[in-house]
Amino acid sequence: MINQIGQIMLYVDNQEEALTFWTEKIGFHLVSKEDNDSPMKWMEIAPTLEGGATSIVLHDRAFIAKMEPELNLGTPSLMFFTEDIDRLYEDFKGKEITVGEIVSMPSGRIFNFADPENHYFAVMERNKA
Repeated sequence: MINQIGQIMLYVDNQEEALTFWTEKIGFHLVSKEDNDSPMKWMEIAPTLEGGATSIVLHDRAFIAKMEPELNLGTPSLMFFTEDIDRLYEDFKGKEITVGEIVSMPSGRIFNFADPENHYFAVMERNKA
């Protein structure tokens, strides 16, 4: 039985640039980084230093494509949650992150943002019960 989402694999063209974006602009933390002189680098990031329940692993798209040509290396659609969307939105804009407008949905308020490779992600502040 599956009881938790452990890691999300994010395939990027430039792992170091992606790591800088996620840690310095978005505010994630580096959980682990393995670079044992092989083409397979492992960079695990998470919203908290403790790693949280789910983390993101940044993989080199070109290397994975050679190793596993049958994989779909498209960007997953990720939804992050926040408790203060207005503050986060202004913070992202201040860091010159590409953001969309905040939109009200039945389940809460949401906006999209893009990383340096133009992968788009979403952030939602869920409605209070």
